[in-house]
Amino acid sequence: MARRLRSVDLDFVRAAPLRLVFAAEVSAPAEAVYRALAEDVEGWPGWFTAVTSARPTTAGAGREIRLRGGTLFQETVLSTEPGERYAYRVDETNAPAVQALLEEWRLSPTRTGTRVQWTFATDGPAPFRFAVRLVRPALGRSFRNAVRRLGTRLAGASA
Repeated sequence: MARRLRSVDLDFVRAAPLRLVFAAEVSAPAEAVYRALAEDVEGWPGWFTAVTSARPTTAGAGREIRLRGGTLFQETVLSTEPGERYAYRVDETNAPAVQALLEEWRLSPTRTGTRVQWTFATDGPAPFRFAVRLVRPALGRSFRNAVRRLGTRLAGASA
């Protein structure tokens, strides 16, 4: 059963009790990466293997995301800055213990493509925060693998 989480705004990216920040580079322009993140929501399972289904809701102002293992997120998109930033908060989930969750994707052009930075900002009871810290390496691997697959996907799209 889905539970409602605390509603947070973009400031939570900096103020969250627990912030995990990961970065990787992809050899695609920031605009193409942004389109894959924000405009091709249904395409996420094709490059982010933790995601089993993704669909926009409320005319693109929200998203419904399902992860491997059955976790469900109902999200509100908070920031759409083409080529620069895409951010959303989780409003409802069936995941236990989490009280607030916001994810931000920052894009920065590099000489050979785009630096992608993902911030996972969350709050919950101390045991939850401890558990999230324990899975940090797995989240980092998942992110890096996803960005690598996204780069391959975008390179194939431009070929």
